[in-house]
Amino acid sequence: MTPGRHAALFRPPAGLANRHVQTLLPRMLPAPSPALTWETLALPDGDIVELSWVTPGPPDAKAPLFVLFHGLEGSVDSPYARQLLTAAAERGHRALLMHFRGCGRSPNRRPRAYHSGDTADAHWLLGELARRYPQAARLACGVSLGANMLLKLVAEDEARGDHTLKAAIAIAPPVDLAASADALERGFARVYQRHLLGALKAKVAPRLAAGELPLALSSRELAGLRTLRAYDDAVTAPLHGFDGAADYYRRASAGPLLSGIHRPTLILHAEDDPFMPPGLFDDLELGVGIRLEAARHGGHVGFIERRDGRLASWLARRVGDQLERWADTLPSERDAFSRSGS
Repeated sequence: MTPGRHAALFRPPAGLANRHVQTLLPRMLPAPSPALTWETLALPDGDIVELSWVTPGPPDAKAPLFVLFHGLEGSVDSPYARQLLTAAAERGHRALLMHFRGCGRSPNRRPRAYHSGDTADAHWLLGELARRYPQAARLACGVSLGANMLLKLVAEDEARGDHTLKAAIAIAPPVDLAASADALERGFARVYQRHLLGALKAKVAPRLAAGELPLALSSRELAGLRTLRAYDDAVTAPLHGFDGAADYYRRASAGPLLSGIHRPTLILHAEDDPFMPPGLFDDLELGVGIRLEAARHGGHVGFIERRDGRLASWLARRVGDQLERWADTLPSERDAFSRSGS
C-alpha cells in the first residue's frame, strides 16, 4: 500500500453520480444476510457492548480478525455492515461488528451513550480479542462516526507505543466534526440530519423521562432540539464530560491526529459526501502510514458501481481487495510469535 493522496478508482454508473442518489442507493439494494451469533461483552465500568460474529468462523485460531465499527445509530443491520462483514468472511477473516453502547438489541446500563471520539470500548474489545486469539492479526474497519473513532484510536495507540491493530480502514470519516455538523445544516443534507436526530431522540427520550440520565434537560426541550449541534451541546457533551458541543468537536475530531499515524491505514473518501464540507482533507497532514483515496463521487458511504450488469457495492470490493493485499504483505502475529521463540 503506497501512502499519500490518491484518486480512488470508483466510477459511478451513468445517471447515478448524484451524491444523494449514491447515499440512498445502498438502502434500496439487496444486501447479503450472513449468519450471526451475538455476544454481550462486559466493560470495565459495568456497562456492556454487543458483538455480532459472522458464523461459522474460520477453524484456524490464527485466522486474521476483522473488526467493524458502525456509524451514528448504525448496527449490524446497516447495509454497509452486512456487505463489509461478508467481504471479510469470504476472504478467510474472523469477522465481527461491535455495536456502540445502546446500539445493539439491548439498552446499555450506564447513564451515558457513545460518541465520535470514544475509543475506550473499542480498545477494550481489541485487547480482549488479543487475549482470545494471540496469534491472529487484528484488522479494523470503521464507517463514518466509527471511522473517526478508529483513526483516533490508531493515533492514540501509536502515541502510547501500543500494537492493538495491524492495520485499519476508515470509510467516510468526519475528521472535522464541527465542519461536518455545519454541512448537515445545509440544503438536502438537513433530511439526513432530521433522520439521525430522530433516532437519537427516540433512544434518549424514555431514559430522560425515567430520570436515568444526569441532564438538565426536560423532555420538551429534548423534543425541541433541531440540529445535531444542538443535540450534542445539550446531550452528548454533558453526558460524556465535555464543555459543550464545541469542546466535544475539538477534542473528538481525528483530523489533528492524522499526522501521527504510521501503521498501514486506508482512508476512503468521496469529495461530494453531503455529510462533509468540500476539501475536508486539503489542509490536513497525513501520517506516513496513511493512504487516502478520494473519489469525485460516492456520496456518504454510498459508492455503488455497476458490476457484471448489476448495481453492487464498490466499498465491499475495495475493502476485500485491501484485505487480500495485506494478507500477502503484512507480517502476521503467527510470524511474530514464531520469531519470539515462544
